[in-house]
Amino acid sequence: MLVEEIVAGRPAWRHTESGVVFREVPGGTFRMGLSDDELEAVRAIDRGGEVEDTIEPFLEGAGDAQPVREVRVEPFLIARHPLTVAQVRHWLPDYEDDYADGDTSAARLEDDLEELLEALPFRLPSEAEWEYAARAGTTTLTFRGDGKPGEELVLDDFGDEEATAAAENAFGLAAMGSATEICADVWIPGFAEAPADASPRKGDGPRAVRGGAADLYPWQGCDEWLLLLAATRYEQTEFSAIRPVAPIPTR
Repeated sequence: MLVEEIVAGRPAWRHTESGVVFREVPGGTFRMGLSDDELEAVRAIDRGGEVEDTIEPFLEGAGDAQPVREVRVEPFLIARHPLTVAQVRHWLPDYEDDYADGDTSAARLEDDLEELLEALPFRLPSEAEWEYAARAGTTTLTFRGDGKPGEELVLDDFGDEEATAAAENAFGLAAMGSATEICADVWIPGFAEAPADASPRKGDGPRAVRGGAADLYPWQGCDEWLLLLAATRYEQTEFSAIRPVAPIPTR
């Protein structure tokens, strides 16, 4: 059951059985993908001259998030943050996580992933829904602008309410880009012929993944911040976090 309440000063829906908090994302149309302006913003960022890697691999792979296109998204609910270890155990009581520091950390699922997806009464977001939610009405690299995102945006434990609230975007969603969040879409490089109605692309094979900056923390100066960008996408290779989506209940 989903019940309405106020969480961190914002309206929310809570799944009473598991404690998962959802935010309502309004519908709208947005430009999905890595734009030329965003690519120029990446090139313009002062990276400090101490990185061990370069942004060239990212720029060479920019086509995986292009062409930019207009997508219509209907209103939906999405979890305020990725499922925690404790929340996963509501559906999988024997779940163990080798990557989490505690029950309030974001869960990373490997062998248990499909079992959890079958048990959840919710679904995965499409890539379009995820990016629309991450951007929260902005057209910049992250919801905070075109500057280099810092480690203050990386949040992997949601036991501290003050820190969680500080990491929210305009839609009230925390830590978008921190964990490797799996989407419903099958991985296909680029957006050629992708649907314009925010539905996921179907098929066989690995799914598309968004985020992942926290999985490389503490950062070693190899441009890990690129994983926080709203448009960054790649192919699932190992563990994944889940930020479920649900329909808006009838009031």
